[in-house]
Amino acid sequence: MNFYLKYFIVAIGLFAFSGFFALFGVYAERKVSAFIQDRLGPTETGKFGLLQTLADVIKLLIKEPIIPAAADKLLFMMAPAIIFVAVYMGFAAIPWAGGLMPANLNLGLYYIFAILSVETLGILMAGWGSNNKYSILGAMRSAAQIISYEIPAGFAIISVVMIAQTLNLQTISTQQGILSAEHSKFLGIWDVSTNGGILSWNIFRAPHLIVAFIIYFIASLAESNRAPFDIPEAESELVAGFHTEFTGMRFAFVFLAEYSMMFLVSMIAVVLFLGAWNTPLPNIGVVNLADWTTGGAWGILWTVVKVLVLVGVQIWIRWTVPRFRVDQLMNLCWKVLTPLAFICMLVSGVWRLWVM
Repeated sequence: MNFYLKYFIVAIGLFAFSGFFALFGVYAERKVSAFIQDRLGPTETGKFGLLQTLADVIKLLIKEPIIPAAADKLLFMMAPAIIFVAVYMGFAAIPWAGGLMPANLNLGLYYIFAILSVETLGILMAGWGSNNKYSILGAMRSAAQIISYEIPAGFAIISVVMIAQTLNLQTISTQQGILSAEHSKFLGIWDVSTNGGILSWNIFRAPHLIVAFIIYFIASLAESNRAPFDIPEAESELVAGFHTEFTGMRFAFVFLAEYSMMFLVSMIAVVLFLGAWNTPLPNIGVVNLADWTTGGAWGILWTVVKVLVLVGVQIWIRWTVPRFRVDQLMNLCWKVLTPLAFICMLVSGVWRLWVM
């Protein structure tokens, strides 16, 4: 009973965190976009407009759930739940700190990308089930975009896996806490017992992974339908894309999935490339900065801070870069990112054999 209770509490905690982050993310996005565009953003509902997003959530909770007369009711009702659950279940294999993760899976990375692929099915169900031309166009755009950008993202991730030699995200995280002997020699640091801090992160252990990280981050924007890859939801063309017909709680779940996806893809980037829960501060001589800033609470803090920085970059890009055309989006994927990611994968193989 205690076993099931523990996982029930973890599941509820992750769901509550997803909701809290969506509230924070929407407010932050409104304020950041307002700053970029020289506006004020929310100001009236609560101090500094802090309660505006909460008021919007209450509005969605009490709005009437409308099902279009011509819709496929089963697909229409199931789609938001599938979209959200696919993203929500991805958090199961993500480490938050050393020894703190919902499920320590040997194939954790494989599991995450397998379960996230189900989101595409939910989006297609939302578009087709709505029986709306704008929704169908948005769903088809989204499916083509997500499937295409999974290729460079996958190659970038394989580049890390070849260096780490594992699909277990906790193991990948732990490896980024201590400099190996080979890496220490490569950097000219001979005290191999030293915790290298930021120098232990994958992007510094194998510098070509900086390119892989950039490729993954760009691809993650496309997989999250974030600008400049938001053509599935292009308001000027498709009203709201695949979720045009959704109202009330069904729209809230689609919205919650988008912001949860922002956090999840950023968290994957942090674990694979940016040291996961490890401190960026190194041990220098007798000053053990890394040891002083390591532990369960510190691990959660470093993870959240790194993720929020990447989320901030996502928001910044949305309000800075114009939306791509469909042909530009596909050209970037197949002619630029995919070849570069493939080269990174080849370099990882050479790096693993000759350097590490």
